[in-house]
Amino acid sequence: MTKTLSNQNKLMIGNKTAGRFLMDWAAVIALFVCIIIFSILRGSAFFSKANAINILRSMSITTIFAIAATVTMAPDGFDMSACTLASFSAYIFASSFLWFGMPLGVAAIVTIIFTMVMYLLTMFLILVCKIPDMLATCALMFVHQGLGLWWTGGGAVSSGMPTRWGTPPVRPGWTQDFLNIGRAPYCIIIMLVCVFFAFVFLNYTKHGRYLYAMGGNKVAAKLSGINVKRYRFLAGMVTAVFIAIGAMVVCSRNSAAQITGCDNYLMPSLSAVFVGRSVGGAEKPNAIGTMIGAALVAVLENGLTMMGVVYYVLPAVKGGVLALALVAAYATKKED
Repeated sequence: MTKTLSNQNKLMIGNKTAGRFLMDWAAVIALFVCIIIFSILRGSAFFSKANAINILRSMSITTIFAIAATVTMAPDGFDMSACTLASFSAYIFASSFLWFGMPLGVAAIVTIIFTMVMYLLTMFLILVCKIPDMLATCALMFVHQGLGLWWTGGGAVSSGMPTRWGTPPVRPGWTQDFLNIGRAPYCIIIMLVCVFFAFVFLNYTKHGRYLYAMGGNKVAAKLSGINVKRYRFLAGMVTAVFIAIGAMVVCSRNSAAQITGCDNYLMPSLSAVFVGRSVGGAEKPNAIGTMIGAALVAVLENGLTMMGVVYYVLPAVKGGVLALALVAAYATKKED
């Protein structure tokens, strides 16, 4: 009888271990399964160097915004307004370059500084006014949209278009260097640099470890001597830099700062972060997992498009990926 119970216990432990392994590596397994299926169904059209570059290029912007969300979520924050702020930052980038004729590097620095200054409002609402992250950033979504449209006069910023005050722009059109930011291989390199920086920052610096400690238990982190507000502010400023970078890549790819040009990247970027939480059993936002999550979303979108799935069905697929990611992230979480 004892031997039978022992065998049953071993079997249960083995099943739990196998189930846990599948949940921890579900995103990676799903990614490889998708690649295999689409390669079989579409052959060389999918499994080719050119299409691999297309996938990397399409996932680059999602990954950059997802890295911004990863840094925000590391200390248990949440930002719904990142992509609306990015649209506003894209207006500033384009207008600095076209309307005022700033050199590309100067326009980029101005955009980063502007985004960080705008993010101070987010930090004020969260840290000083003590408004929950989601509520504060939901309100700021409308603020960013309204201010951005006010700055542009209700339209996009593109080459050949007059300024909002009716005068010709200093620079009549985009330069090749500007357009290269959103093209392969440059946008892919920018993505990889962002992922590498976030990986090192979160995993191999004191600041990153403190942010993870806050995400695990904010009260315990505070009692251990961590200045919770200061490190939450630090996470916000790093997030703002990634938001600005994403805005510039989007602006370059579209050859314009379009109305709500970055807004549609919110849900794919959040999907990537939540998929990444479960990779390898990390149970926390992490840069490598986020990139894998973005790759999964990009491969699904690319493969389904090749299969002839109509474009208006793709958001449902992305929503399904997010739902499954949440299952993988929380289904096995132990109850308190």
